[in-house]
Amino acid sequence: MHILIGVLVGLYVVSALLLSLYALGALVLLVLWRWGRARPLPPSVIPSDWPRVLVQLPVYNERAVIARLIDAVAALDYPRDRLFVQVLDDSTDETSELIARLVAHYSALGYAMAHIRRVERRGYKAGALEEGLKRQSADLVAVFDADFVPPPDFLRRVVPFFCADEQLGMVQTRWGHLNALENALTRAQALSLDGHFAIEQTARSRGGLLLNFSGSAGVWRVACIKAAGGWSAATLAEDLDLSYRAQLNGWRFLYLPNIVVPAEIPPQIAAYTQQQSRWAKGTTQNLLLHGPALWRSRLSLLQKLMGTLHLAQYLTHPLMLLLLLLTVPLLLAGRLGSLPLASLGLLGFAPPMLYLAGQMVLYDDWPRRILIFPVLMGLGTGLALRNTLAVLAALRGEPNEFRRTPKFRNLSWRQSSYALQQGWLLPGEVFLTLYAILALSLAHHHVPSLAPFMAVYVFAFGLVSGWSLLEGLQLHWRARTEQVSVRKRVSA
Repeated sequence: MHILIGVLVGLYVVSALLLSLYALGALVLLVLWRWGRARPLPPSVIPSDWPRVLVQLPVYNERAVIARLIDAVAALDYPRDRLFVQVLDDSTDETSELIARLVAHYSALGYAMAHIRRVERRGYKAGALEEGLKRQSADLVAVFDADFVPPPDFLRRVVPFFCADEQLGMVQTRWGHLNALENALTRAQALSLDGHFAIEQTARSRGGLLLNFSGSAGVWRVACIKAAGGWSAATLAEDLDLSYRAQLNGWRFLYLPNIVVPAEIPPQIAAYTQQQSRWAKGTTQNLLLHGPALWRSRLSLLQKLMGTLHLAQYLTHPLMLLLLLLTVPLLLAGRLGSLPLASLGLLGFAPPMLYLAGQMVLYDDWPRRILIFPVLMGLGTGLALRNTLAVLAALRGEPNEFRRTPKFRNLSWRQSSYALQQGWLLPGEVFLTLYAILALSLAHHHVPSLAPFMAVYVFAFGLVSGWSLLEGLQLHWRARTEQVSVRKRVSA
């Protein structure tokens, strides 16, 4: 029994130390951002002969937003004879008909716009992008997901940086938000995304760390894509995969925080959790795929360490879940009060400071916006079960299934057929809520200093499970109402 308790204590200490290492990484990013944010951007050159640009729009069942996207791309201010557009359509619903009409309309107006359909959705988004590159010769390629709305001057502002640096392989711009104020969920996600794009990406770019293409609102040099081996569906994070292959192959990346492309944030908790699970599995797959090559490279020690933390970021969720599960038996055994881990809690302030900095640098009303941070904290912890299972799926090498994040535009997600049903993990999150309440009670009696941390777990799993349960009931009542309406029409 003493040996078992010793093993559990060891697991607890290691988990706490590793989580502190992640928090230390956030602190490093804050320092790099503060040091590098005022550094001038690399030079850009306005070309006399603009390079050929291919705009790729990977689409899968996006009837609510596809017209807005195609209209925005058609409005791009760029020489018409140097701009080519591909709508890479893998849809299985009426989205394809909408695309066909829009492409025919703009083609008749003289736009070089193609509607590309595949027989099967092999390779998902990566497969569609790779297929499109085979059909068009261009110097640069811009990628926009269906819910993005690029501003007209996007290419005019980005392309000159490629003209000034032949080794520049990719330029990423900042994601903005079309519906940040829709509900508490979108507000919390906006806070998270702002921290990532305003602080983290700026710090990585200005600090010489490895930078990632975020899947949309970026421009690639086609030669870079080909030199790195092309798009691959080996992971669910094809953007991160190609980013690391390209940079380990010597290509430079650039992030431009002042160029903003607004996009839609998932307003439904089921859509958000599905998106996060996909990112968790895909990022962990990249850790397994590129971690060894990263440490064999000639990069600096700081670049290797921060790159590893970048690829391992979702391992925090298994660690958080493990800490919770170990707390009850170790409290009952009387072993937590003597562990000298209190000082590690100071590092926990680094991530909140990063999000605070993101709001302060972007918005005048940041004091109001930062009030949603408790919800973001709850989501970050409350997704531990779902993301842990996604991480384990990556570690076990389970096959990939790319599940899209539905978009709703101005329509209520509750009225959309794209709305997602709650999955089978809800009972597990309810159980973890009850388990965290038990841990909180034990901590209150045995180690009061631990009680606030257990209270966070109670709030987090209670928030996610309660939110999911509420959404499930809303969809259930919507379905019941529709059935009643149908029966009334039939009887009439």
